[in-house]
Amino acid sequence: NMKLGGLGPDYEAIKEKKQKLKLQKEYSRQINEYNMKNIIVLQRLPAKPQVSSVSRQKALEYAKKIPRPKTFITRQSDQEVKEERVLPQAPNGTSLPKIPSLESLWSRHEKEKEVVAAFKALHIL
Repeated sequence: NMKLGGLGPDYEAIKEKKQKLKLQKEYSRQINEYNMKNIIVLQRLPAKPQVSSVSRQKALEYAKKIPRPKTFITRQSDQEVKEERVLPQAPNGTSLPKIPSLESLWSRHEKEKEVVAAFKALHIL
C-alpha cells in the first residue's frame, strides 16, 4: 500500500496543516490574553518610592559652585560706531562685513599664500 505522487492536491496533508495552524493561532490567542492580564496586574502594583539620587544632588551643588565665564560688555564710543558703518574693502573691490579679527585672519591668509607659493617654487606640491 504505497502511495505514489499524483497530479492533484493532497487533501489529507492540507487538512493536517490547516489543523496545525488553527491550534497555533488558538495557543497564541490564549498566551496573549494571559500576558495582557499579567501586564494589567503589574501596572496596578504601587510604584517604588522615589529615592533621591545622592550623586545627582552632589553634581547639582557642584554645578552651582562653578564660576561662570565672564562676558565683557563695553559701550562703544561714537568713533567706533562710525567705523562699523564703513565696511573694509577686499583687494577685488567687494565689501566685507566687520569681523573683530578680520585683520588677523587676512594677515594669516597672506602668510599662508606665501608659504604655498614657496612650496610650489620648490616643486613640493
